[in-house]
Amino acid sequence: MCELSFSLNFAAFGSLFPHTILVKQLSFRMLFFFRMPTDLDFMQFALDEARAAAAAGEVPIGALLVCENKIIAQSGNRTIRDNDPTAHAEIVALREGSRLLSNYRLSGATMYVTLEPCAMCAGAMIQARIAKLVYGADDPRGGAVRSCFEVLSHPRLNHRVEVASGILAEESSALLQSFFAARR
Repeated sequence: MCELSFSLNFAAFGSLFPHTILVKQLSFRMLFFFRMPTDLDFMQFALDEARAAAAAGEVPIGALLVCENKIIAQSGNRTIRDNDPTAHAEIVALREGSRLLSNYRLSGATMYVTLEPCAMCAGAMIQARIAKLVYGADDPRGGAVRSCFEVLSHPRLNHRVEVASGILAEESSALLQSFFAARR
């Protein structure tokens, strides 16, 4: 994949990148001109959010909410900055996406997150009716998708979420490991 460095008028790409802040943070890839973005592409953006969270002293987890191949919300963990135990990257992205779409139901949306969601975040995805979850690394200590619990596929719930796991898992794990190693 080639990366190009030049100035572009990003207003022309507003349908793909609706948020000015996100556009300014991107290293623009010509890839989007030739094909639709893939799960791998969106996970790269989630990793960028995780890196930004780490730079702010937060646990490096990043999340994107995508609807019709458009990024509608993105976030890293904000629990420390916001003094809010519920400010996980997934929850912040769900809140922003719901606010922007003026609907708490996010049917058809896909959540991209660097680490397997916890029980709180998985429950919020059920309530929001997320169609698909794509995540990087498994969380053997608190993952609620398949590691510790299987919330998103529980037979007694009235909504199921399609799951794809292991996308950029090594990069996601390495980011978490380096973050915690630096704090020891």
